[in-house]
Amino acid sequence: NRVLGMIEDMAENQHDKFAVFWTEFGSVLKEGVGEDWSNKERIAKLLRFSSTADSGDKQVVALNDYVGRMKEGQDKIYFVTADSYGAAKNSPHLEIFNKKGIEVLLLSDRVDEWLISHLTEFEGKTLQSVAKGGLDLGQLDDEDDKKEQDAVNKDFESVIKQTKEILGDKVTEVRLSQRLTDSPSCLVTEDSAMSLNMERIMKEAGQSFGDSKPIFELNPTHPLVLTMKDEQDDDRFSDLTNILFDQAILSEGGQLTNPADYVHRLNGLLQGLLK
Repeated sequence: NRVLGMIEDMAENQHDKFAVFWTEFGSVLKEGVGEDWSNKERIAKLLRFSSTADSGDKQVVALNDYVGRMKEGQDKIYFVTADSYGAAKNSPHLEIFNKKGIEVLLLSDRVDEWLISHLTEFEGKTLQSVAKGGLDLGQLDDEDDKKEQDAVNKDFESVIKQTKEILGDKVTEVRLSQRLTDSPSCLVTEDSAMSLNMERIMKEAGQSFGDSKPIFELNPTHPLVLTMKDEQDDDRFSDLTNILFDQAILSEGGQLTNPADYVHRLNGLLQGLLK
């Protein structure tokens, strides 16, 4: 209790000294959220993170800061996990959040996956991964928007069906994305599933378990996806599908099972463009 009191005083009144303390012991403090349940809320207030609201990679954003900047009607604290700050900051899952000006915490320390498994809410606000589950940011503001989305879904029914047939058991589902604005595709997981980043960490630690199957999302406004809708050649459609799937894996920081196959398909697509 006395130690926590000293750290809390430092965080509130000696910002420079606390910044040095956080650099040295921040990762250890993050472990405390899962190991010291009686002081969980006090420790959570001391945590610092990088975020899309700050241009640097230093962890300076407190959860209280984030909550104070939340948009009206926002009820979740959004975050993304990755194996590096650069990968987190450039994650395709951030695109709709950046467009709408919604802040997202960038978590790239290995301990962060452990942290968020124990810190599921803060001051009544649920922590939500931007790479998990469905997405509801209120972007369908009225009935006309909903009708437009339904029309797009219907327009891409054949693309979704054919893509799922090609990818088979590599994915659990193929669907149109509401989180992408610039990238053609991305991978997401169910809310209850282990994140792809955590799965990689466990594998590197020698833990053996069956690979989870992600959800494959396509951006219906991207030129490559629009090309798929009009593609009549099944082989070209298959190549483009597999290229977009492999690119989504790479964007997640994952490794391809067969890099040579990806390069072969990509070269074939480029040669077709040259012709």
